[in-house]
Amino acid sequence: MQGKQNVIDALNRILALELAAMDQYFIHSEMYADWGLTKLYDRISHEFEDEKGHAKALIERMLFLEGTPDMVTRDPIHIGKDVPEMLQSDLNVEYAVQKELLTAIKLCEDEQDYVSREVLEKLLEDTEVDHAWWLEKQLGLIQKVGLQNYIQSQM
Repeated sequence: MQGKQNVIDALNRILALELAAMDQYFIHSEMYADWGLTKLYDRISHEFEDEKGHAKALIERMLFLEGTPDMVTRDPIHIGKDVPEMLQSDLNVEYAVQKELLTAIKLCEDEQDYVSREVLEKLLEDTEVDHAWWLEKQLGLIQKVGLQNYIQSQM
């Protein structure tokens, strides 16, 4: 099925963000593992897998629309130097993804591409309800209990 190019372009823009998020989560998870923060490693490694699933869903949709997924273009990643910086960098990526998803959902609605909209709405739910919410919660815990207590709880 031939899709509209502006929808395919929007899907590629989100793909660039999802691939960057995937790379960033992968590096951060390995850093947590190296530091012995196994709970953070497990969670961020899970986020890496979620992002990979998001990328797969976008690629499948673009291929169905007879578009070409752009696996080269990626947004820059920001590797933190400590736990709060890493969590904040990951949260910033989720906020960027959320913003692009909302824009693309509106575009799909305008173009009457309801299936692409549905795919994007699922990604938005993961981004808002799971990823961003969890990261916000962790940064809040650091503020409430202090960094050292938080880090100890993640071993």
